[in-house]
Amino acid sequence: MTSRAARRYRIATAFQRRINPVMRRMPLQTLLETTGRVSGLPRTTPVGGRRAGDAFWLVSEFGERSQYVRNIKADPRVRVRLRGRWHTGTAVLLPDDDPRARLRRLPRLNGVAVRAFGAQLLTVRIDLDD
Repeated sequence: MTSRAARRYRIATAFQRRINPVMRRMPLQTLLETTGRVSGLPRTTPVGGRRAGDAFWLVSEFGERSQYVRNIKADPRVRVRLRGRWHTGTAVLLPDDDPRARLRRLPRLNGVAVRAFGAQLLTVRIDLDD
């Protein structure tokens, strides 16, 4: 990772540590729940993305360096809260997908933030069970 990318990562994670607890409490915020790879406890992360049919799509701004991506690699079974309702599913990491093209199909505000802070974009598809 370049020094510029490392700086972006430090700034973004410091910001997210402060804002994520607030965002998790917002009733309509989309949340991703993974299982902690070390603790085995549920870990909830506010995310932006879009449901398309039986899948939910998102782009991780720090790719495999994101904690939730590392958790997905250890256990792909996840839950996603969409519009206040929880859905179970299986997350699939798509390193061959074009994340910048994918961002153009996702909510604009989220895409702006991911492009502004992101350094190693990675597309994630969650195949929903219900």
